[in-house]
Amino acid sequence: MDPKGYRRGSLQSSTSDEDMLEIAAASLDFSVADDDPPLDREMGGFSSYNGMNGTSTMMDFLEEPLPGVGTYEDFNTIDWVREKSRDRDRHREITSRSKESTWALLHSVSDAFSGWLLMLLIGLLAGSLAGLIDISAHWMTDLKEGVCLAGFWFNHEHCCWKSNTTFTDRDKCPEWRSWSQLILGHGEGAFAYILNYLMYVVWALLFSLLAVLLVKGFAPYACGSGIPEIKTILSGFIIRGYLGKWTLIIKTITLVLAVSSGLSLGKEGPLVHVACCCGNILCHLFTKYRKNEAKRREVLSAAAAAGVSVAFGAPIGGVLFSLEEVSYYFPLKTLWRSFFAALVAAFTLRSINPFGNSRLVLFYVEFHMPWHLLELIPFILLGIFGGLWGAFFIRSNIAWCRRRKTTRLGKYPVLEVLVVTAITAVLAFPNEYTRMSTSELISELFNDCGILDSSKLCEYVNDFNSTKGDDLPDRAAGPGVYTAMWQLALALIMKVFITIFTFGMKVPSGLFIPSMAVGAIAGRLLGVAMEQLSFYHHDWAIFSGWCSQGADCITPGLYAMVGAAACLGGVTRMTVSLVVIMFELTGGLEYIVPLMAAAMTSKWVADAIGREGIYDAHIRLNGYPFLEAKEEFSHKTLAMDVMRPRRNDPPLTVITQDSMTVEDVETIINETTYSGYPVVVSRESQRLVGFVLRRDLIISIENARKKQDGIVSTSIIYFTDHSPPLPPSSPSMLKLRSILDLSPFTVTDQTPMEIVVDIFRKLGLRQCLVTHNGKLLGIITKKDVLKHIAQLANQDPDSILFN
Repeated sequence: MDPKGYRRGSLQSSTSDEDMLEIAAASLDFSVADDDPPLDREMGGFSSYNGMNGTSTMMDFLEEPLPGVGTYEDFNTIDWVREKSRDRDRHREITSRSKESTWALLHSVSDAFSGWLLMLLIGLLAGSLAGLIDISAHWMTDLKEGVCLAGFWFNHEHCCWKSNTTFTDRDKCPEWRSWSQLILGHGEGAFAYILNYLMYVVWALLFSLLAVLLVKGFAPYACGSGIPEIKTILSGFIIRGYLGKWTLIIKTITLVLAVSSGLSLGKEGPLVHVACCCGNILCHLFTKYRKNEAKRREVLSAAAAAGVSVAFGAPIGGVLFSLEEVSYYFPLKTLWRSFFAALVAAFTLRSINPFGNSRLVLFYVEFHMPWHLLELIPFILLGIFGGLWGAFFIRSNIAWCRRRKTTRLGKYPVLEVLVVTAITAVLAFPNEYTRMSTSELISELFNDCGILDSSKLCEYVNDFNSTKGDDLPDRAAGPGVYTAMWQLALALIMKVFITIFTFGMKVPSGLFIPSMAVGAIAGRLLGVAMEQLSFYHHDWAIFSGWCSQGADCITPGLYAMVGAAACLGGVTRMTVSLVVIMFELTGGLEYIVPLMAAAMTSKWVADAIGREGIYDAHIRLNGYPFLEAKEEFSHKTLAMDVMRPRRNDPPLTVITQDSMTVEDVETIINETTYSGYPVVVSRESQRLVGFVLRRDLIISIENARKKQDGIVSTSIIYFTDHSPPLPPSSPSMLKLRSILDLSPFTVTDQTPMEIVVDIFRKLGLRQCLVTHNGKLLGIITKKDVLKHIAQLANQDPDSILFN
């Protein structure tokens, strides 16, 4: 536990949301921005008793709650047990008062309804921001290639809606001008190509430069995906300002810029962060969520569901994603509220209609043929590819991020972003499949070729004699298909490597869409290969019986969809939520079995190489105190092997219940960096009385010195019901029983560590005390447990930076 020193004088309150660029190098203060009420406000309700006639006076302090008592310092873990207990007490009090008057009854009803109202507000705000981000990103992405004369605010698609061009020339309407047409007056020739190329690179560099400068200057926490930090926050960790108003504003703006720059990143992960920022800010409107960290985390779990709901148009998938991947504590009540928040968010996004197609789904597919049982073999092969790609990506990306943290590279975030953007733009422009936005690429790869499709992927040798309605038979690939295959193969190589260097830079960067793009390209390549194989060799045993000549047997778009799910599963290790998101995303309900087979295979393969998904790997890289609930602890160690103090360590720092002065306690606070102290009957007996938090002690002593007469350095602090007997001339005593936790969690020194780890996971403890025959022996903190697990896994225990 490492909160830095105790400051005499008033606690300084900060109004800034973002104080640190690197969390790992943060200096802790008692900043209360955005999460706690200021600690130095005027307080009423405390009586001062002046000593009379030289008799000792006892200060019955803290009968009323002090602002700041019971709150937590930055980069510390909350006490779930205490927070839930306080909420139960608050609820019992409201329930008992509701029988006394009509006003109290109305207050009780409004308290019960406030959770649903908060979900409604989160859904509306998250949906509105997602619609704004979608529309802006689409327009700015097209701005790299040209501008609309009918109105510069129209993107390419909207610009050509009212045009009278034919269907095949729908992208070449006269209202839309490329930069070469606008500047040179014509769009053909080498010079026009070079000018378009140059403008594409310049716009990309401008967008990424703006994004990284805004993040660096205003909201350092707005970079990255945000999901590793949100997982950690939901497990009970405090990162002040990570979900603050400045982070929300800057992340929304820079997400549009980063996506528009053409970098290999997506907006889906950051949208979860944006939704959680909305949830955290709106929590301040309701007292029960503002003042209780555990209740606030229930809201953030629901907000994460709303974020995925608007990112993919997948409300049910969002709820399952929050349950499977992000949330640490997910009671049934939170499940219902998550469902409601995701519903409202999806409805809001649908009302805005950012895609202009009146559909909520991002990549709507309409495949005409069902899949065959034998196709499970290539689907499983795609699952194996997804698992291998996921494991390769995680190892490579973590190695690069570690290099960024430990070398001079991390000191030049702006230069790094500009170099990666320049390389991406220069490589992307010549290839039409990397030049288009990643979402458009995935949509084209998922598409099933129809009669009117003008894409290169659909340039087959047509034989219309065998066409029946909309169903086109399997046909021989034309020159356009072969060209598209080469371009897609080059796009695959570029996406595989450039994404490694892009994820983790100092701009908002999601991983869902780039991972899906890699899988969709691989799937489409395999799908076209299978299609041509079935066309030329339909008499082979594998195809006989279900694929006759002239039939529509293989759907390459389905292979792209399965490949996308496999690669996303390999990187994130999602299973249930992934399959639901994929079928909500595409509307392909009858293809659940192929998706399940690919997702499960990719997870098995990736887990065989490395157990961690990308988010867990980044949590470990950053040293966050996240205790993974999915991992089993199977080692035979005891509580005495992990507790502090160890052998040859100085004895445990304790406070006695009624024999230490204010000066003694302040000395302990100044000389140690612990977050709390056990309270014992006496140093000799070491019988445990309770546990008191450092922050509560500091605030209580400071307020007693300022607000009450007679409290001096020699005043006795006591934690008992009755004051200890003292000489009449003694100064006033300070009673701090109300800040004492009288029921700290204890285990004996012989308790197996697997039980201790289970207790920490399931109860969300910060620390537990170790006793032997009723006497205090030591303490085990969450950080000690994490260090112990790291040591047993042959990892560096000092990588756990926070408590």
